[in-house]
Amino acid sequence: MAKNPNPDGKGQVPVLAALAAGQQAALAVPPKHIEQVSVELFTSLFVLESDFGFQPVVGRPYWMYQKEGRFWLSHIPPQEWSPVVYGRYIGECELQDDMSWTLMLADEVAGDDTFMTYLEEKRARFEETLESADSLEDALPVHESRLPFYQRAYAYGLANSLGASMEQSGIRGLTYNEARGLLTHQEE
Repeated sequence: MAKNPNPDGKGQVPVLAALAAGQQAALAVPPKHIEQVSVELFTSLFVLESDFGFQPVVGRPYWMYQKEGRFWLSHIPPQEWSPVVYGRYIGECELQDDMSWTLMLADEVAGDDTFMTYLEEKRARFEETLESADSLEDALPVHESRLPFYQRAYAYGLANSLGASMEQSGIRGLTYNEARGLLTHQEE
């Protein structure tokens, strides 16, 4: 029997459906201030940079693990796993309606100083990237060619959603520091 030339079913129809879902998510997002955009973008990119080969569903929990320095998502909850096979349990992730991701760290991980230092350093590098971008739009993951198909499609949806939210907030064309300055003035 001939080998399936498209085993993942990633032809034109699924690609167009994934892009449409990303654009649809942008239609109903509320305005968000820069700190919320920053947190959601960082968390979502952290999740999307992990390995997974399935199409995530909004509102369904997934579990992040770390093995041999790599992060990956699974359908299998930690109660049903073996650390030898799956690695260290990091936390529970969920895809939101607006294509952003949440990540609730496991208590053991949240109390691990080494992991938290790693996460803080990763966040600091992310902040540097935001600060060096010409505008907030330039920092959005519109096309992340380094990511596999599903991660790239969901990053595109996230970029559309956050872009629409920033447009409503009036911060879309601003730099990261200008948007933070605007937030400071609004709080005063």
